[in-house]
Amino acid sequence: MAKRISIAQPSIGRRELEAARRVLESGQLRAGPVTEKFEREFARLAGARFAVAVNSGTSALFLAASVLVGPGEEVIVPDFTFVATASMVLAAGARPVFADVDPRTFTLDPSDAERRITPRTRAMIPVHLYGRPAAMAPLLRLARKYRLKIIWDAAQAHGAKYQGRDVGSFPDVVCYSFYPTKNMTTGEGGMLVTSNARLARELRLMRSHGESGRYRHVRLGYNFRMTDLASALGLEQLWRLEITNRRRRQNAAALCRGLQGTRGIELPEEDPSVQHVYNSFTVRLDTSVLGMSRDEFRRRLAERGIETAVHYPRPLSRQPLFHGSGSDCPVSKQLARAVLSLPVHPALSRADLERIIRAVREVAKGN
Repeated sequence: MAKRISIAQPSIGRRELEAARRVLESGQLRAGPVTEKFEREFARLAGARFAVAVNSGTSALFLAASVLVGPGEEVIVPDFTFVATASMVLAAGARPVFADVDPRTFTLDPSDAERRITPRTRAMIPVHLYGRPAAMAPLLRLARKYRLKIIWDAAQAHGAKYQGRDVGSFPDVVCYSFYPTKNMTTGEGGMLVTSNARLARELRLMRSHGESGRYRHVRLGYNFRMTDLASALGLEQLWRLEITNRRRRQNAAALCRGLQGTRGIELPEEDPSVQHVYNSFTVRLDTSVLGMSRDEFRRRLAERGIETAVHYPRPLSRQPLFHGSGSDCPVSKQLARAVLSLPVHPALSRADLERIIRAVREVAKGN
């Protein structure tokens, strides 16, 4: 039987192992000089002035919402994304308001977002879903028009670009995740990036018990610090991010070429104004054309050794946590029934890509 092709595979090499060994031997395991260097390098490559390392992407979203949004205020969130984008708004004492996504890009629809704005709306959290930048220019115009803050969720978009500019360079704050399935990893971890000095100071205070000096606590804070051990991994991953992203884009291009014209399969669209970094290669299935359910399609691919994933099977407004949100987001509901992610990670060989293409085409034909 042929080997199984996994949906994701962290790329950990000799340099990461050596960097981790140096930190372990130093005895400096908590946040220290390696974390500070990781922050400086990440900010530099993102095109921003400041970066604040934390212990998860969820912590990054929580801190951003806690600093920029007040209790009871509303935040526009896309209905089709991972739960943390909205649940951290709730955790910060604010209210997520769900808006629909664009059927072509799967990212926040600026027109629908504007329709949801009320006098209580304070911010938006657009998501660069699957590694594709959201419609940043229209969303920035919307933010200016209504004096809203923007928290960009770039958990899946390390190194992505919008109109030639890194997504990390946009105001007000950008949140990243370093979970093992992301384009770069620290095991677990996250980063906030901003060019606002006051905001960076507040985020640093909140990340570490509100401590402005040794045992001097000036505000409520938490222990959301990143360790030097995680930062050592992150630095090595960061320095080859451009290479691994290029490989993801090449793999995505190969999949698009090989699957072009396959009945019942709608492929991701390339847009020359953005650089998609393909954290996921997500297609849309037309089950009426295929003559089978998504579950059956996945089962037949699994029989051929191809692992797949569904990102995401339920809109946020239909999650029990947000029951009663009242949102009507038809595109999000349709996508939740239709999307399927195929392997696209940098470890795939040419033979792996050919196997994925052959398997998808066979299953689509009903073989």
